[in-house]
Amino acid sequence: MTYVAKKCGVSFQPPSIILIYKDDSEDKTRQRIMPVRNFSKFSDCSMAAEQLKNNPRHKAYLEGVSLRQLQKLYSLLKGHLRGESLAESLEKFQEEETIDPEEDMNKLDDKELAKRKRIMDELFEKNRKKRDDPDFIYDIEVEFPQDEQLESCGWDVESGEEI
Repeated sequence: MTYVAKKCGVSFQPPSIILIYKDDSEDKTRQRIMPVRNFSKFSDCSMAAEQLKNNPRHKAYLEGVSLRQLQKLYSLLKGHLRGESLAESLEKFQEEETIDPEEDMNKLDDKELAKRKRIMDELFEKNRKKRDDPDFIYDIEVEFPQDEQLESCGWDVESGEEI
């Protein structure tokens, strides 16, 4: 049987993930409620999302749902458990998923750095021009203006003198 996910959402009372999907064998639209158990305001959203997606009971239904979307739903649920409103939880999730260009990535721990790299990879893939795109041009040549005098770098001159 193949299931096509149409919508995915979260219910706060009782805490559960709700999936609206289409069953291709019967050509019917159905709803599946997956209760969220053992999840608190201190739980890890990405780990909970992976466990739900890999659960043998729900795996076939959640194939069309991205892991990122499940993480977002779990973070909304986590925000609700902390007492935050839906708007506050969405804003907080959006802040976590954006990258500050002025941030020093050298000071981050491995987990946060991996998260930032994942966000950058997703953004790159989203903005990347592919061969199938209508505005794809294979060989682009760009002329850069040479109006100004080129500046020499101080470190380049010094290293040349030492040799």
